[in-house]
Amino acid sequence: MRLIAQLQDKLAALDGDHRRRRCPVLDSPQGPHVRIDGRDYLAFASNDYLGLANHPALVAAARDGALRWGVGGGASHLVAGHSAAHAALEQALADWLRLPAALLFSSGYQANLAVITALVGRGDAVFADRLNHASLNDACLLSRAEFKRFAHHDLAQLERLLAASTAPTKLIAVDAVYSMDGDCAPLAALLALAERFDAWLYVDDAHGFGVLGEGRGSVAEAGVRSERLIQMVTLGKAAGVAGAAVAAHAVVIDWLVNSARPFIFTTSTSPLLAHTVQASLRLMADEPERRAALRARMAELKHQLAGLPWTLLPSDTPIQPLLIGGNAEALAVSAGLRARGIWVPAIRPPTVPPGSARLRIALSAAHQPQDIVRLADALRELAAS
Repeated sequence: MRLIAQLQDKLAALDGDHRRRRCPVLDSPQGPHVRIDGRDYLAFASNDYLGLANHPALVAAARDGALRWGVGGGASHLVAGHSAAHAALEQALADWLRLPAALLFSSGYQANLAVITALVGRGDAVFADRLNHASLNDACLLSRAEFKRFAHHDLAQLERLLAASTAPTKLIAVDAVYSMDGDCAPLAALLALAERFDAWLYVDDAHGFGVLGEGRGSVAEAGVRSERLIQMVTLGKAAGVAGAAVAAHAVVIDWLVNSARPFIFTTSTSPLLAHTVQASLRLMADEPERRAALRARMAELKHQLAGLPWTLLPSDTPIQPLLIGGNAEALAVSAGLRARGIWVPAIRPPTVPPGSARLRIALSAAHQPQDIVRLADALRELAAS
């Protein structure tokens, strides 16, 4: 069939550019040591930053949640799918983030689509960092607002764009921690611009929540507060479970409940997961040593990788990108690590700009010092070969 042949040609083009992907099959719980496609690996690929995804307390909470609530949400939140487990988690998240109210979503992608399309529309304007996650870009496009992108962290350009805009409603959208670079948005300076130009500031804190700000995320780390600030957190990374939440002024949350289509027209997340995330929040609060261990692993990695021919990009988060350059070379280094029993994925365009293929080394509090040494030794072997 012609349509199938067209897709086959496109797949062949991806092959030629070393950009065709497949899903590796995990046959173990998440953790530093995993089994993928039938082989055991030391892994530096998961966003399970605090090592909670397979924590006994979360496993027990999931079991208890299933016994108490069953498995499925059964309906949308506005019909009959909003359980007491959901309500309790929303309150717990608002309290933990020190924001007035919170609203649950099935994923961070869904949350980004929901908030941005509910707050701006045709005739309005949205301003986005050029390295934002794809879900933020899609949300901006689908909002039908004027979509203006500024160079990464270029606040002077953002200021010029805001000053030139006559849109009645403006929204600035940024990642708090950039998922492929590991650097952090200058939230205080961004909020100052939002205040000056009467704009919303929407912060996707998928990779900061649980890690920064004593676990409360990037907003707490930056020490900023404002009624115009909206924080999105995901619950499948440092929290170790699944889903996402948006925290903001209570009026904002009320508006989302009444206008955000991805919230209104979706079956609620499983109540057993909402029950389980409450156990995650307790661990975040009660075990700060997990964040201390994570910081120690980051320092050890930077020390061990010094002197390699590849550049470790500056990052004070668990995302430690090792810049390789070309697609083929990045794939070769990743394959060399796999041959040595170490799983670190190669990240290529379009996820990152052309010529900046990299290994995205993701650290966890569950990694041990000897894991870092093993990775560094393997990279030195590959650099010398």
